[in-house]
Amino acid sequence: MANEHERDLERFEEDVGRVLAIAAHPDDLEYGAAAAVAHWTRDGHEVVYVLATRGEAGIDSLPPDECGPVRVQEQRRSAAVVGVEIVEFLDHTDGILTYGPDLRRDLAAAIRRHRPDTVVTVNHRETWGPPDALNSADHRVCGAAVLDAVADAGNRWIFPGVGGPAHKARRILVTSSPQARHAIDVSDTVDLGIASLAEHRAYLEALGDHPMADPEIVRWFLGGAGARIGCEAALPVEVFGA
Repeated sequence: MANEHERDLERFEEDVGRVLAIAAHPDDLEYGAAAAVAHWTRDGHEVVYVLATRGEAGIDSLPPDECGPVRVQEQRRSAAVVGVEIVEFLDHTDGILTYGPDLRRDLAAAIRRHRPDTVVTVNHRETWGPPDALNSADHRVCGAAVLDAVADAGNRWIFPGVGGPAHKARRILVTSSPQARHAIDVSDTVDLGIASLAEHRAYLEALGDHPMADPEIVRWFLGGAGARIGCEAALPVEVFGA
């Protein structure tokens, strides 16, 4: 039975076309979204990753100048597991990602360069569902900026010429949102999603005994959503028309 923070989910089965997945940090897409990415690339869809930061503040035991390169390499290996060849980093500062025209411009430029039909990003809401499960500032900022940058990219008078001609995506999928009303069946690629997270070896090791350090948490998370739409594993998404 769904708890007080869960809502009924409908299957999302639309053709996603070309996909651009945008997140704040290396590892963000691997906590669920990568299983959907594996499903899409297996079916022949092109998927590109854009990361706002290099995750250089994400490992307490490594100073940022050492951590950033480690996390970049882990993200590239992780993306390869699910069939993603292009991974870009925008080099905004990890931990103090700032909403504003600079971030919107860089994201709009990426959208115009890659010209996706579907843009994917990670939960921008204040919490993950329960009121005490606060979302991080970088996630909130990045997600909100992505929503606005999709509109910016489609308006030729906003950031004119930056990244290429104006481009209007068809939809935005926000993963892990507490406002999700849909879910994508990823039963056939959940193992690839888990393997993708496992490539973040240094990051996961630094988490110690935290539950998020075990890649199998992805199976638990996706399994809960899968049960709500009658399959083994599903990725919950909040859907916006762009």
